[in-house]
Amino acid sequence: MKEIVVISGKGGTGKTSLTAALASAAVKKYRVVFADCDVDASDLHLLFNPDVKETHDFYSGHVARIDQKKCISYGTGTVCKDLCRFDAISYSDTEGMVIDETACEGCGVCVRFCPAHGIEFPDRYCGQWFVSDTRFGPLVHAALDIGAENSGKLVTTVRTAAKKIAQSGPDGSGPESDYLIVDGSPGTGCPVIASITGCDAVVVVTEPTLSGLHDLERVASLARHFSVPVHVCVNKFDINAEQTRSIIEWCSRNSIPVLGTIPWDRSVTAAQIQGLSIQEYAQKHGAASVADAVNTIWENLCQLTQ
Repeated sequence: MKEIVVISGKGGTGKTSLTAALASAAVKKYRVVFADCDVDASDLHLLFNPDVKETHDFYSGHVARIDQKKCISYGTGTVCKDLCRFDAISYSDTEGMVIDETACEGCGVCVRFCPAHGIEFPDRYCGQWFVSDTRFGPLVHAALDIGAENSGKLVTTVRTAAKKIAQSGPDGSGPESDYLIVDGSPGTGCPVIASITGCDAVVVVTEPTLSGLHDLERVASLARHFSVPVHVCVNKFDINAEQTRSIIEWCSRNSIPVLGTIPWDRSVTAAQIQGLSIQEYAQKHGAASVADAVNTIWENLCQLTQ
């Protein structure tokens, strides 16, 4: 089973659209499981129209909460308030000592030094992750709660669940899948690292702009740091031929294969509005140039990852 992660140095390059298009190409011949690890802004489900089969709560870190029945402080000279480096603890005439859960970083120092042992430290609820059936195959995806932070732990949870399904099927008795295709996180931070470590290959989706090339350089360097083979796809290549040449030349100098280029086409947006991959849309309305380009990218990727 090969794990392919689609990433980008920045948001908005077409990463999720390409992932859905690769799904259409892959399932014609292979058994495939999918994971949406862009949990900060998960949207692969908008194109996959999933039927949710499992829902799991996700907890990460802790949040401090004061038990007013045990609290012995009255706003002045309080140990918890004085020690909090995030100014998350304050005094209210009506509520007593209170903790701003948004400002609380869950460091635990107030819990450790409270003389009355009056501060609880429960796990912080951050959102949910799901296992779903789709027309392409099983999909594992997630939704962060409003204001919740993503350190990469939720990404790892989603990837681990998807790998388990890919290795033995949704019920644990099926054959191993041929591919696990992951819609990774954009950028170069902790969620991206959690998305790519240990995978078989990454596909970096870039665009022909100065920032596109700069972000490609950064994310390719990150992937190579973790010894993950890098492949590149240039989306909307025809909006700036000069920058497309610069990207291809940079890839050549750094021995990074370019899987292909995708032209700019309004049909991609039309397909998204209808919740379809570009291949599905092309079968009904045309857009063969984009669909053919993606199919070529998938074929090249298969050859390079065998």
